[in-house]
Amino acid sequence: MSAAEFAPPHEVQSLYSNHHGWLQGWLRRKLGCPHNAADLAQDTFVRVLGKKEPVAAAEPRAYLATIAHGLVVDFHRRRALERAYLETLAALPEPQSPSLEERAIVLEALSAIDAMLDGMKPAIRQAFILSQLEGLTYAQIAQRLQVTVRTVNNYMLKALEHCYLLAP
Repeated sequence: MSAAEFAPPHEVQSLYSNHHGWLQGWLRRKLGCPHNAADLAQDTFVRVLGKKEPVAAAEPRAYLATIAHGLVVDFHRRRALERAYLETLAALPEPQSPSLEERAIVLEALSAIDAMLDGMKPAIRQAFILSQLEGLTYAQIAQRLQVTVRTVNNYMLKALEHCYLLAP
């Protein structure tokens, strides 16, 4: 993207200088950690910088809080995913436990998969998971979801299209 496709820097600078402190305090209250709050405040402004539309919002704090709230939800989801993975690892015998590098790679992959699945409508996501993780046939999925096989086929087409569009 060219610089002309991003939010004008002077608008972002003004938004940052006028509201960064407030946003960081808001996030600190939500997260209970000044370090995570600082990181997510910065991530919020990175998102603002990447916006194609002008930043001049009528309610700048509501605008920033909306963006930051989505990041907080992602943060908590990622932490829950990490906890579940680490609990699973803790249950493994020592020789089967992956290295720190392997753990980081798996956590990154799990976060990417979670983000991808989160972008799907619930019924499509459920059909995709039943097919790909549980190995059910389309007929079995249709029975479980109480829809037709044709609907399951449509769900799977939409899920695969969604995955394709997110692929690098």
